[in-house]
Amino acid sequence: MVLISAQARSRLDTRLKRLRSLGEESRPHRGWIRAIRDALGMSGRELATRMGVSQQTIPDIERSEQRGTIKLETLQRAAEALDCDLVYVLLPRRSLDELVTAQARRKAAWHLSPVAHHSRLEDQAATYGDTAAQLDDLAAQFVDRRGLWTESPPSRSSR
Repeated sequence: MVLISAQARSRLDTRLKRLRSLGEESRPHRGWIRAIRDALGMSGRELATRMGVSQQTIPDIERSEQRGTIKLETLQRAAEALDCDLVYVLLPRRSLDELVTAQARRKAAWHLSPVAHHSRLEDQAATYGDTAAQLDDLAAQFVDRRGLWTESPPSRSSR
């Protein structure tokens, strides 16, 4: 399982790397539907006809895209009506390997913290090097194991 997950992450990271520049593109102020419709010189009535909806629905669709509440199905219908492809992708902020390694280290630190606390209470604290080695060893055991993303303390950003 470890090899399969590592290979799957590597393959997906390679694909996502090619798409990284998409994440740098911001949505036009009035939304993609409105921007493309305007650039094509297509009226709301014409888009409504092409989508099979009433003319009054188009401003609602465009507003829902602006607010980020548009349904994916509606966005796909608008894309088809505008002769566009809808590209839907989740772009991790870091590589998948980095995300897994960081989570494994968080989980290892969480598991080791009670041990370190008790060792300090008994005046048997490990050296920094020993602690780092223990953390690395335990983190390596957590990578690609079931439960990596459970039973961990809240991340620092959610505290």
